Parts: sequence; C-alpha cells; structure tokens
Amino acid sequence: MAYRFNNIVIGGGSAGLISAYISAAVKAKVALIEKHKMGGDCLNTGCVPSKTLIKTAKFIHDMRRHRELGIKSVQFEFDFAEVMDRVQQKIGLIEPHDSMERYSSLGVDCFAGDATILDPHTVEVNGETLQAKNLILALGASPLIPPIEGLDQINYLTSENLWGLRQLPKRLIVLGGGPIGCEMAQAFARFGSEVTQIEMMPRILGREDEDVAAYVTERFSREGINILTTTKAAAVRLQDGQRLLVCETPKGKLEVAFDELLIAVGRKPNTGQLDCDRLGIRLRPNGTIAVDSYLRTDCKTIYACGDVTGPYQFTHTASHQAWYCAVNSLFSPFKKFKVDYRVIPWVTFTDPEIAQVGLNEQAAKEAGIAYEVSRYEMSGQDRAIAESENYGLVKVLTKPGSDKILGATVVSHLGGELIGEFVQAMKHGLGLNAILGTIHAYPTYIEANKAVAGVWKKANAPAWALRILERFHAWRR
Repeated sequence: MAYRFNNIVIGGGSAGLISAYISAAVKAKVALIEKHKMGGDCLNTGCVPSKTLIKTAKFIHDMRRHRELGIKSVQFEFDFAEVMDRVQQKIGLIEPHDSMERYSSLGVDCFAGDATILDPHTVEVNGETLQAKNLILALGASPLIPPIEGLDQINYLTSENLWGLRQLPKRLIVLGGGPIGCEMAQAFARFGSEVTQIEMMPRILGREDEDVAAYVTERFSREGINILTTTKAAAVRLQDGQRLLVCETPKGKLEVAFDELLIAVGRKPNTGQLDCDRLGIRLRPNGTIAVDSYLRTDCKTIYACGDVTGPYQFTHTASHQAWYCAVNSLFSPFKKFKVDYRVIPWVTFTDPEIAQVGLNEQAAKEAGIAYEVSRYEMSGQDRAIAESENYGLVKVLTKPGSDKILGATVVSHLGGELIGEFVQAMKHGLGLNAILGTIHAYPTYIEANKAVAGVWKKANAPAWALRILERFHAWRR
C-alpha cells in the first residue's frame, strides 16, 4: 500500500519536534500533529519558565548577600507580576524555534488539532484522514495529582498553571521533595514566600546520595524553608476563611495553613487518548508505553519516545530517543539501532545545582556494583572562593583498581556545566587519568574536575613505586 507520509508524529514537544526534524532532514515525508502548544512542556511550562524564574530569584538572593561581596548596602524592589511577565517574554523569544512556521519551512506538514488514531497507519485530525508507513507517539506527560480529600475545593497549582500567578503567595506549601518541588520551593522562598515543603519519604531528593541531599537540605534550612519529611498530605480543609492542609506524621496529625498549594509529586504519561487494546499497544505497570530496544511498541508500525514511554523524563533524553525513533522507523529493516542509555546526565537546578551522570553511591549499592569513590570539596576551589560560591563537592565513582568512571555527581554553583566533562569522558571511554592530563583554564570552576582526578591519582599511587622514588631522590641528593 502507498502512504501519503513516511511518518506521522503525534506531539509537538521535544521528542516530537526532533523526530519530525530528523525525518524531514533525510527527505522523508512527515506530518506533525500538536493539539495545544508547540514546544511542549519544556518550553511552555517546564524547563524554560522555571529556569527563567530561578535566575531572578538567585539575583534577589545575591543582593541580600551584599555584605559577603564587600557592598555596604543595597536597595531594591520588585513586582512579582513583572517577574512572571518576564517569564512569558523569554518563552516568547524561544517560541519561534519550535513554531509550526519554522517546521513547515523545514519540510514538515504541520497540523494543529487533536489526533485520533484509527489504525496502525491512519490518524484523523480536524476531520482529515492521514496515512503513514509508521506512527511516532510523542504524547508527553502531565502532573500527577495525588488523592487528597477536599483537594477539589481549591484551585491548586501544578507546573502547568503555576505560570499564571501574578501575586506572590504569602504562605506556599510545596508538596513533593523531588527536583521540581525543590527548585520551586527555593525560588519562591527567595522571592519572600513563607515556604513549607512536604515530603512523604525520610528526606528530600530521595534518588540522590544522602551527603548530596544534605547540602541542599542545609541550604534550604538556612534560607528559611520549613521542610517536613515523613509527612503525608491527607486532606484540605477550609476553616474560618483559612486554607489548611491536614497531614499525617509519625507524631500524629498536623495542620499547615497556606495561601497556595503547589503539587509536585511526579508526572504521569499522557496515554488517556489511546485505545491501547485495539491498537495492540501495551502499557507498563507505571502507565508508560512499553517499547522494545528499538523504541517500537508491540504494534511494530507504532513507535514511542519521550515522557510517554520513559524511563527518563528529561528533555534531552526525549530528544535522544527521538533520533532512534526517526531513524529506526524510516530505515528498518535495512538498518536499525538499539537505543543507548549508558550515559545519561541530569541536573536539578537548585542552588547549589546537583548534576549527575552514571551511578551514584546509592544506585551502585542497590545494584551490587563494586566501586571506589574520590571526593573533592568545593570549599577549596579557587574560583568558587573568589566568587563566594565555595560550597558543595565533586564525587566520582570508579571501577576498583582502575580510572574507569562509573558515575559522577557535582554539587556546586554551575554544577550543570561541570558535569559535561564527565559525560564526554564516559561516552568516549576516557578515565580520570585523561582528565588529570588535560589543561584546564585557571581560574575556572571546571578545575574541580581535574582536582578530583588528582584525589583519585594520589589514592591509587602504588606504595612500592613511591618507596623506590623516595630512595632514588635520596641517592640523587
């Protein structure tokens, strides 16, 4: 059968855009369907707006630190509505990069509307029937809303509607101790909100090593954030004109008054529009679309990438998967590639930033993988000292008796930039000796990577060789 398109991509977020871009770049005929906003969550409600907000919050925080920088006094005022307007301005500046106009100019047939999949080759949008050799599902994910009694009585906040705020909440509860919850808790505290962060587990940032999470926890406490762990949100109560969140704790019930409640407990894949049984698509227990190592669903003409399939909910992994979806769908069975997850970095944009690639200690222990750890404290880093940003650490896991990098974690100002060297080293099979032997400009933060390689080298210098060298130098004297 002849088809109008080689690929139909459903979803105009990071995964969908890259799938469509690559398909068009290799001269395939591709359709892209987006029902809401091009750019998806990353542009409109996630990465771009949150990092814009975090920048302004850090600027305010740094002005309050003026004495550390040798400035006697600082006066400033801000309008929270203008801060949020700036967020929208930045989205607007990036928007053309992801627009239908741009993708149309690249050779993609773009459709604005809700897609209905009729069969493994056919999609209907706006009453028009489109057919393709393959379909690529890049449907994304949405905020997960926990079952809290009385939650429907209030207009709670999520990462989707948060950006409509124009008045700074006096008392803000952030429900969730993961990356999104931590980023927003710190940002709003720096703007002046009284922030209470609530987490069910014994600590925030549960997937990080304990010492790493401790840096952020200590910083949050110093900045006035009230962190309540082993605390479960049970109900919302409206009492005497006041909003209360009723929580369950090991010590009993606890009521926390609030003006706004931000829910950041996770995300769920957008699979509600799929008739999975009819299409032959299988979902995993966590609700994501099950795919094989080539990103094909059980229906071999339908592929999936991005948050809707996981396992990582990052913009960069969505883009990474999109390449495999596009290439495998267009060139299979002549050529196909297994998706490679061996070197996946991620960053939590708190202050300090937490950046990681590969294994941390917690993951290595859970997997039963032997490792050695080398650690360098940023308190001794020259550039960090000069800029009063000397806090955090660089920690590298290596194979015992080898300089092979199993994983790296950076907790630092600009940690997201520093992790890049470890990502490249792991991708290309370079060890700590290669980093140690590389010239790093002085004074820069990335020198910390060379410093931790030096820590490893010193710890792994053979004692017998050092004894011989000691005798040699004594003889030379």
